[in-house]
Amino acid sequence: MNSASKPRFSTGALRNLVGSKVYARGEAYFRDNRVELLAVQPQRVLAQVNGTEDYRVELNGRGETIDGNCSCPAFEDRGCCKHMVATALAANAGGQGAEEDGVDAATRIRTYLQSKGVDALIDMIMDLSEFDLALFRRLDMAAAATHGDGKAIQTRMLRAIDGATHTDGYVGYREADEWAAGVAAVLDTLAGLSAAGHGALARELAERSIDRIEDALQDIDDSDGHGSELLTQARDIHLASVRVARPDPATLAQYLFEREMGGDYDTFFNAAGIYADVLGAEGLAEYRRLALVEWEKLPPRRGGGVRNRTEYVAGYGQLQRILDTVAADEGDIAARIALRTKDLSSPSNYLELADFCRRHDREDEALRWVEEGLWIFEDERQDERLVFLAADLLTKVGRGTEALQLLWRAFESPSSALYERLRQLEGEAACDKAVRLIESRFAKQDGFRFAQPDLLIEILIKENRFDTAWAAAEKYDVSVYKRQSLARASEATHPQHAVRVYAERVEELVKLGGNHNYEEAAALIARIGSWRNATEHSAYLAELKAQHNRKRNFMKLLE
Repeated sequence: MNSASKPRFSTGALRNLVGSKVYARGEAYFRDNRVELLAVQPQRVLAQVNGTEDYRVELNGRGETIDGNCSCPAFEDRGCCKHMVATALAANAGGQGAEEDGVDAATRIRTYLQSKGVDALIDMIMDLSEFDLALFRRLDMAAAATHGDGKAIQTRMLRAIDGATHTDGYVGYREADEWAAGVAAVLDTLAGLSAAGHGALARELAERSIDRIEDALQDIDDSDGHGSELLTQARDIHLASVRVARPDPATLAQYLFEREMGGDYDTFFNAAGIYADVLGAEGLAEYRRLALVEWEKLPPRRGGGVRNRTEYVAGYGQLQRILDTVAADEGDIAARIALRTKDLSSPSNYLELADFCRRHDREDEALRWVEEGLWIFEDERQDERLVFLAADLLTKVGRGTEALQLLWRAFESPSSALYERLRQLEGEAACDKAVRLIESRFAKQDGFRFAQPDLLIEILIKENRFDTAWAAAEKYDVSVYKRQSLARASEATHPQHAVRVYAERVEELVKLGGNHNYEEAAALIARIGSWRNATEHSAYLAELKAQHNRKRNFMKLLE
């Protein structure tokens, strides 16, 4: 088959993407000639599909790579829809070479417009704008930004910003796209002010836009993340404006610091780094001074018991990050370590501090901090990451026995990761000890919180101790999933146990219903057949058919 006869989009991939029902509906739309191809390009197809309304469809890719979007509600709720299927089939009907032939409406329109003069194009745009108020406003803002005086621009842009960001109540998920598009259009116009020589005004309007967007987001379902995109766009406009306007560096530093520390969003996250070229040495020094003033106000935080805990105060993380960035630029490792010692209220903070020391070739210091962290929080469940780091550091300095003791103490709250580490150090002997510890916890009736029966089975599976594992599975409340894992692992040596577990799972799946569950059940039934003689398996199948004969799809699979 030559390239010209291959379909543009794989119908098999399309059917798998949407399912047979949606595919059939899209096929019907295509047969009913509901698709109008607007643009056919090598990696993009644009169409209008007539459904309940006229929907805009865009498809991207070729062959089995199919992506895109549709303006219909079904696409917003579930993704790829029947309108996209219809568009793909229409594009296939046009052939692979349709984009080269220039047969789509977009190509015809572009060719026509290229033949018109500038005045004729202006007249056409003006006629269109009289019937499209949004287009009229965009053109008016763009014209004012290019040719108007500062006061006129300010008046129009403030009106446009306030109008676009206004919510008039809650904005739901379906309306959020349109709201965001309106705000983005205003920001697009605002972005040109700095280049037109209005840097100071652009800064003022960008700050206004950021405030309005942040306020509006409290009343918007922003599941698709439009807010962060708009705030980044407005922040970038603000950055461009100060590069033109060049405000006083110290004043700019104060504004940015207040916004970074006090904002509900991350609009000015890492402002000192982003605005570094504008702040210069003077502004960055002021930024650091402001951060240090606030940092000194914060009390040290410690953990390890109620009396030693300091009430949480916001700002530790933000201020530490700001000051750490400055210290990193200066290569001051000691200052960076000191910053991390101010808040040691959790094991993870000790871990971060110790790991930082280790990564900067200060392993003795790292070990000191990790041991302190384990001691401070010894009455709480140990942070495994802290335990592992301590064990690594102890082993490296020749204190392997202490490392092993530390790991076994941590195993009082057992986990798979702890067992793996102990197995590496002690070999198979670790299994016997781990099993005894876990079962002793069960015997005391105090271990079910941390030492789950599933972990015991997991350890025994890893060691191929299937007799012990099945005995434990009968004795303790092991999950169905771990029982299935045990069955799979030991079916060659313990087929009768495995068959019993598989049969129980088959019953669960058939009761749940649905083709997916039936298919899984059929696969298990086949597996059962490989471990039973023909007579036993025939009797089992007959029993299943008698019990579930009303479930026709399941019966078809059994046949």
